[in-house]
Amino acid sequence: MTSKFTELSIDCADPGALARFWCSVLAYEVQEEDPDEGVVIIGSPLVPEGKKRPGPVPPALTFARVPEGKTVKNRLHIDVNPTDREQDEEVRRLLGLGARHADVGQTGDEDWVTLVDPEGNEFCVLAGRRP
Repeated sequence: MTSKFTELSIDCADPGALARFWCSVLAYEVQEEDPDEGVVIIGSPLVPEGKKRPGPVPPALTFARVPEGKTVKNRLHIDVNPTDREQDEEVRRLLGLGARHADVGQTGDEDWVTLVDPEGNEFCVLAGRRP
């Protein structure tokens, strides 16, 4: 018996806004929302049954409101791959959605671009790894 990766939880100040950003990035949709608890779960519309499905699934993202802000570099981050455009075009699209460039010590020789989402969580846009 093994486990499967079904979701990634992200602490944030505004779960609704951050969920909308990531829905736009990943073409996901809101699957559950509890404003009283400050939790929003988004996932792939292509696999709505998510973690109940027996095989591999695209992971859901769970955004949970927390009182404290982000203070240091993430130890875990998301990598995204453009599926229908080149890396530079995807970076421009994501910047238009509210992402910003991030300096986490890159040398300039990387084949990825490091960005941060609207709440400062780092993520990378990879090149040449189209699924």
